[in-house]
Amino acid sequence: MSLFHKAFSSAAAAPSLLNVGKVVCIGRNYADHISELKNAAPKQPFFFLKPPSSILPPNSGPVISPKGVSTHYEVELAIIMGKEVKDLAPDDTEGAANAIDAYAVTIDMTARNIQNEAKKKGLPWDIAKGFDTFLPVSQVIPKTMIPNPHDAELWLSVNGKMQQEDSTKLMLFRIPRILSDISKVMTLHKGDIVLTGTPKGVGPVVPGDVLAAGIRVGGKEIEEGKIEVNVEHSTGSYEYKET
Repeated sequence: MSLFHKAFSSAAAAPSLLNVGKVVCIGRNYADHISELKNAAPKQPFFFLKPPSSILPPNSGPVISPKGVSTHYEVELAIIMGKEVKDLAPDDTEGAANAIDAYAVTIDMTARNIQNEAKKKGLPWDIAKGFDTFLPVSQVIPKTMIPNPHDAELWLSVNGKMQQEDSTKLMLFRIPRILSDISKVMTLHKGDIVLTGTPKGVGPVVPGDVLAAGIRVGGKEIEEGKIEVNVEHSTGSYEYKET
């Protein structure tokens, strides 16, 4: 057992999702996902932010699909920070492990047509990632339930059909490096959430669809990590128009 794994299995967790200051998302962290979207592979961890207002807690309603938006799903393992981290060394595996309070499963909903336009025109992605309800989150998973976060299986289904199912072993950049690179730019605080990237199989959903997601460790489903959420039409005034 590595030092990183030992630190995870020895620490207790009592976190919540009530004090999320920011949500930091790692992009392009699985090679096959990079290929399916025809993106360039990053030379170092690449990250962006989602607003805490996008969080959809368990059993709190549907994902709302905005008018004119191609709404896509991306299942991810999320880290819930347990302490402040600033300028963490990339090889400080014990420091990274001790900084984590717990985990969750999340679905990073993305307005893909808005994101594609933003990438093409060199515009920021904030709108594409930031709509209310665009981050369904599972219950908090105590970190003792995932003794090795680089050896778990994420899955997501749409209307009962499996669409994403891959191991976190496939992460291009592992958690200590992720936390290091983020913390060199912005301090991570207790309660912050870090999304670690999505595997291949992302795709669109439409109102009426049912999304389900979860995580397995050693082939066993973690009940706290299950998500099931409906997709519904927006009744708000927003409607996508080209920028």
